[in-house]
Amino acid sequence: MIDELSKRKFQTTVRTYYRKHGRHDLPWRQAEADGRFDAYKIMVSEIMLQQTQVSRVIPKYEEFIKKFPDVTQLAAAAQGEVLRAWSGLGYNRRAKFLHRAAQEIVSRYESIIPATTEELVQLPGIGINTAGAIAVYAFNKPIAYIETNIRTVFIHHFFEQQTNISDRAILELVQHTLDKKQPREWYWALMDYGVYIKQRVPNPNMRSRHYSKQSRFQGSRRQLRGQVLRLLGDRPYTEALLNNTITDERLPLVLRELMDENLIQRQGTRYCL
Repeated sequence: MIDELSKRKFQTTVRTYYRKHGRHDLPWRQAEADGRFDAYKIMVSEIMLQQTQVSRVIPKYEEFIKKFPDVTQLAAAAQGEVLRAWSGLGYNRRAKFLHRAAQEIVSRYESIIPATTEELVQLPGIGINTAGAIAVYAFNKPIAYIETNIRTVFIHHFFEQQTNISDRAILELVQHTLDKKQPREWYWALMDYGVYIKQRVPNPNMRSRHYSKQSRFQGSRRQLRGQVLRLLGDRPYTEALLNNTITDERLPLVLRELMDENLIQRQGTRYCL
C-alpha cells in the first residue's frame, strides 16, 4: 500500500491533468436540467463503450438516445429495431443484452435503474466492472472498479518494471486512492488521464495478468457477422441472395451462430432480424 504523501501526489497529478485537458464535453457526462445524471443514459453509454472507442460511440450514442430516450421505450422496441440502431458499433450481442436489460428493469424494477452493484450485475450483459461504473457515474457512489484506462493509470504509476500484475493488486490501490466525496469526477479524471498515458508510453496494460490482445478485425468473423446484420437491417435476404452478396465460405457458420444467439431468425427461405 502507498503512503499518504504518494497518494496525495498521485491524486494531484490526475486532477491537474483533468482540470486542464479533461473531456468535459462528452455527452454522457452532462447533467440533466435538475443537476442529476440519467442512469439510463449512463447505462447505454457504458455498454456502448465496452471495447469501442469514444469517437465511434459519440454519434451512435446520440442517435440511440434520440430513438430510445428512456428505458421504457427501449424495452418496448422490437429487437430488430434495436439492432438496426446499434449497427456500426460491432459486438452486436451488447445490443441484445442492453435490450433485455431494459425489459428486466421495466418488469422487475418499475422502470427504475437499480442503484446497487448487486442488483445491476443480475441484468443481462452487465458484469461487475460495468455495474461499478454505472453506480459511480449515475449515482455518484464511491465504488472501486477497474477498466482498461484505470488499469493503465495504476500500472504506469505504481507497478514500474513489474509484469503479470493482477487486478486484485490494482483494485486495492483504486480503493485506497478513491475520492469518496466526488467519485464521479475522480473516475472521469482517471479515465482521461489513462487515455493520455497510452498516447505517451507503450501500453502499460500489456504487463497486466489479464491482458489479451484484441483480434484483428479486417477479414475476421466479427466483420462478417456485422456485414450480415447490416444487410438484414435493411430487408430480409434469402440464403441464395446472401451467398451472392457475401462471397465468404464462413457465411453458413456465421448464420448459424447468429440464429443460435437469437440475433437473426429464419422465416421460410428468408433471413431477417
